Amino acid sequence: MKLSNILMQVAAVALAGTATVSSASAQDTIKFGMCYDLSKSYTFVTPQIIQGARDLADLVNMKGGIDGHPVEIIVQDHGNEPQRGIECYEKLKREGVFVFDTLSTPVSIAVLPRIMKDKNILLQSLVGRSDAIDGEVFTQVFPVGPTYWGQVVNDIEYIRLQHGGSLKGVKVAFFYVDYPFGQEPIEILKSIADKEGFELGLFPFPLPGSDQGSAWTQVRRFNPDHIISWAFAGMHVVAAKEMKRNGIPISKYISVNWLNEKDIASIGAEAAIGLKRGTNVAGGQDVPIIAEIISELYDNGKGNGDRAALNDVYYNTGVAMYSAAFEGARLAVEQGGFPVTAETMKAGLESIVGYDANGLMAPLTVTGSDHGGGGKTRVEMWDGKTWVAQTEWIGAFSDAVWEVVKESSSKFSME
Repeated sequence: MKLSNILMQVAAVALAGTATVSSASAQDTIKFGMCYDLSKSYTFVTPQIIQGARDLADLVNMKGGIDGHPVEIIVQDHGNEPQRGIECYEKLKREGVFVFDTLSTPVSIAVLPRIMKDKNILLQSLVGRSDAIDGEVFTQVFPVGPTYWGQVVNDIEYIRLQHGGSLKGVKVAFFYVDYPFGQEPIEILKSIADKEGFELGLFPFPLPGSDQGSAWTQVRRFNPDHIISWAFAGMHVVAAKEMKRNGIPISKYISVNWLNEKDIASIGAEAAIGLKRGTNVAGGQDVPIIAEIISELYDNGKGNGDRAALNDVYYNTGVAMYSAAFEGARLAVEQGGFPVTAETMKAGLESIVGYDANGLMAPLTVTGSDHGGGGKTRVEMWDGKTWVAQTEWIGAFSDAVWEVVKESSSKFSME
């Protein structure tokens, strides 16, 4: 299912729809609560994602909303603090919100018990517990898109393909910030290394990420064939400098999805040639829905932020995340009518099939048992001017991933 389906279905009511949306009461609105870090750790990404989500909401509302009902994005800061995240959740819940998004692993974990008890919905793309894709245990949580476990095994699959289909004797360094975000992929990496026979080296560095010298010295001594990096923002810039100082080719570097065009500019477009990243979202403006947002909003002075942000993959990430959420809401209305409830929203999200937002992201198929949607990503390489795809959308080692997922989620169910 593509994003155009939402827009096509509301086109029939577009003339009346704008008036309907503009005069709609709060009870007619489908609300999405973004409890985000706007002041501390995640500020390298939250403004762009919020801008993308708001722009998409405006575009959908301009065309009549979802079956005549407007969508509303409500944003509040939690500063990446679990207690403030809980306070945000409780406040927005009182205001009638039942679909939440925190974009923070610590906050997602903190609000999870309340979400489960209240039977509300937690959107958890790209953060949080990786075992939450198990919809049979985490019934109310939707990590739609690739988890960190899924991302990292797809990186390993890319490496396997570079070595003729075998990982025997290959040396892989996992370079990560020593923090829950960075530590998340270690368990699955160890499991895959045991099964595939590659040598895994673990190289942590401390927060805030500026002191990487000792870790890179150890990486140099390990002499890996490939380096998978779990870092973000300025940490990548520091890593590039340390790699150069240690004589390590930047072409060995494969980043988690949190590496954007601003980071490339800070590293230097030429210096970054050969650097790679895993992603589930296409970057750039040559994507139909991004082009439509530009023509309908920004060309008419109606955008929700700086136009320059549209050159950032994080902006596209925000559009992708909320296009999937809106598709879930559309299916909820189609199947269960209005008003949308947490129960019908859950059913709607679990009915998403082959959805890619017209080429914006890896196709998603969400089910009652798989709340991740398939976990597909691709590896891209910076060529000095743009990102060039090195693989198709792939979802590798699914049996191994689900083995670890089930082992981990079973422990949650006993808590």
